[in-house]
Amino acid sequence: MSNMQKTDVLVIGCGIAGGTVALKLADKGIPVTVVTRTNEPVESNTYYAQGGVVYKGEKDTPEKLAQDIMKAGADHSDLKAVNILANEGPELVEEFLIKRIGVSFDKLANGHFSFAKEGGHTEPRIIHVADATGVAIEDELVDSLASHPNINLLKGMTAIDFIKNKDKCLGGIFLDQKTEKTIQIFAKKTILATGGFSSIYLHTANPAGARGDGLAMAERAGIKVKDLEYVQFHPTVFHMIPESRFLISEAVRGAGARIVKADGTTVMDYYDKERKDMATRDVVARCIYEEIEKHNLEHLYLDLYSYIPKKAILERFPNIYKACLNCGVDITKELVPVIPAAHYACGGVVADEWGRTSLENLYALGEVACTGVQGANRLASTSLLEGMVFANRTQQDILENPGNNVEIVELEDIETSKKYLPLAMISRYMKKIKSIMWHHVGIIRTIKELKMAVEELEEMSKELDYYYTEFELTDDLIGLRNACTTGVMVTKAALANEQSLGCHCRRD
Repeated sequence: MSNMQKTDVLVIGCGIAGGTVALKLADKGIPVTVVTRTNEPVESNTYYAQGGVVYKGEKDTPEKLAQDIMKAGADHSDLKAVNILANEGPELVEEFLIKRIGVSFDKLANGHFSFAKEGGHTEPRIIHVADATGVAIEDELVDSLASHPNINLLKGMTAIDFIKNKDKCLGGIFLDQKTEKTIQIFAKKTILATGGFSSIYLHTANPAGARGDGLAMAERAGIKVKDLEYVQFHPTVFHMIPESRFLISEAVRGAGARIVKADGTTVMDYYDKERKDMATRDVVARCIYEEIEKHNLEHLYLDLYSYIPKKAILERFPNIYKACLNCGVDITKELVPVIPAAHYACGGVVADEWGRTSLENLYALGEVACTGVQGANRLASTSLLEGMVFANRTQQDILENPGNNVEIVELEDIETSKKYLPLAMISRYMKKIKSIMWHHVGIIRTIKELKMAVEELEEMSKELDYYYTEFELTDDLIGLRNACTTGVMVTKAALANEQSLGCHCRRD
């Protein structure tokens, strides 16, 4: 592979946001290069989405959906962006997910979609593929990308930094993990779709790659970011040993399951008498955390079997059933141990209604972006929709403004030392970052703990910058440095915002 390539459009990441924009542009005849860090392109946060995607419920309206999003986001969401999502999203689900890539969502015996209702929603409007919606979407999406004649899909490529010329983005620099060589890819337009950063927390259900690579790249390039303090913690993540952390979908509570103590006593009746277990994620996660803290518990429980018939559990949640059973818990007759865990970044790289960022020719989509839709707390099952809607708008903007020739600049080679930072040392640093973020920048925050976190992370950042220049570049070293940079950014944002709102809670 040449160490320099050219393309019309460069897409970094191939979850639902990156995959949608790439496929739509390629369908219009535009040459697209899609770069993914993993050797298995399906490996993204999209793949792990269980619950589903917002569609148009039978008694639903765009106005109702917009109201629910605004309320969940603590009225911090951008109304224009929310209305775009509410009005354009459902039609795009039909046009792209169902018709273009062929996702087969669950239907009832009468042929109608099986709509689910989740926390914060006033209407059943979520369509799904059992409890593995993300798997179904990403499998179809990646198959379409890999077979498209206008798409060059590059796997095992770690993004290092953007290529800039003054105030323009010209492409990106990548590490080929196989050859350990750097590759420069120049493009008329570059799209950042690298996902979130929740794996920098000790407790998370995100894959290890969600370490903030795109956010750290944006910081080094001086690109505007916002709302980084709004980190959403999912209320119900399976809790036994760290190796057995996985999400228990919001749809489980939508089907009737309750959060309980060991004796079966319900918890949410006390904290939110009206919505109870169907309150928004920020509320439920905080209540579980406070209950655990107050009574010095390791976790609470999710009770399915007392509230949902066994047949319904097995039909609707077959993968959750199997995953729990593999860990020794039969959800049809036993309580499921759960804790809140870092799940989703509501903030990110500032992107307008067309996905454009503050750096010319660079777009940001999906979880790495902040379109303003999610506000201070994300409404369940809107993330896939947001990624797809703004990906569609970005491809429209690129088709209308395709750019001229690919601009190429001479870059200095990144020197290599052939010395490798030991993996054990990288692992120790990453564990320390995760511990700092969980204990000091977690669900409930204080000025003392945030200041402590900034001090520790900034000191660590200096050490990692040294290692970065002195040792051979690897995916692990690049990711560690990015995780620390992202940790500093999130912590400083949390320290600067003294107002408790949504999923940012200041105890002081």
